[in-house]
Amino acid sequence: MKYYRGISTDPYLNLASEQFLLDTEDGEVFMLWRNSRSVILGRNQNAYAEVNLPFVEENAIPVVRRLTGGGAVFHDLGNLNFTFIVPRERCPEMDFGRFVRPVAQALREMGVPAELSGRNDLVADGRKISGNAQCVWRDRVMHHGTLLVDADLSFMDGALRADADKLKSKGIKSVRSRVGNLAEYVPGLDAEGLMRRLEEYFLGEGAETAVFTAEQRAGIEKLAEEKYRTWEWNFGASGSFGQTVRRRFPYGSVQLSFSSEGGVLTDVCLSGDFFGTRPAGELESALRGCRLIRGELAERLARAEVGEVIYGASPDEIAGMFEGL
Repeated sequence: MKYYRGISTDPYLNLASEQFLLDTEDGEVFMLWRNSRSVILGRNQNAYAEVNLPFVEENAIPVVRRLTGGGAVFHDLGNLNFTFIVPRERCPEMDFGRFVRPVAQALREMGVPAELSGRNDLVADGRKISGNAQCVWRDRVMHHGTLLVDADLSFMDGALRADADKLKSKGIKSVRSRVGNLAEYVPGLDAEGLMRRLEEYFLGEGAETAVFTAEQRAGIEKLAEEKYRTWEWNFGASGSFGQTVRRRFPYGSVQLSFSSEGGVLTDVCLSGDFFGTRPAGELESALRGCRLIRGELAERLARAEVGEVIYGASPDEIAGMFEGL
């Protein structure tokens, strides 16, 4: 496994670095990186619904969309982020534990009672210290997560619009009460110090250090400029839809915005913090032109393999979201 250290604290460059490695590396890759203050949006999320835009604009906090699903997260220099990239044949099913377990083990050796909880969280004493996300990109799997070391939680509260249903389901009142910093368990620890400790751990497990070349850096800069810095990628056109319904399932929140004419779907937009191995656009295309009849919707969703786009979903569950509006 090759180990890279991020080239910058610029969130546009770091997310471009991940995709560049996905596109160009054949073997297993591990990367550690840090972002300056930024909101990192899940691939399927609506920025206007998930982000407190007046707050981020006032504080000059960039909003950047990532390749993976899941929910929006706040990054600052008090966070350390990690990325694993492997060929898909080595991880044929969505498997968070495969990548989180070695990070949890490294933290436990430092005295942090870290354990995997729920679908994608790493927790210590019941508080979230790491959120994780995963995607399939062509024939590769990318898994990444953020580790809260000494993050400024006040900015986290200000930048994100918390999902009230999600907080309620977990029995908590705010984002801040749900999370914890690793520095509470390892006094004096900062993100740079944690980076050094994780480097030692993974190099000791057989990783080999790699350094970004000038050619790689140029490719990353180009990708950042053409994709990750653009409004089209990060926000996109919000569109105008006649109806919207949002529900929370065990596998995440799902929001359907759609328009219809004469009982037939004319446009569909799917968003949420769910995970999947295929793009949401495939479901949107499959549903356009379908009559608003539950059985027909479920049939189309089944043919489009909804469970691969929204991991864990059944055709009937998603078809049921169109009812009663």
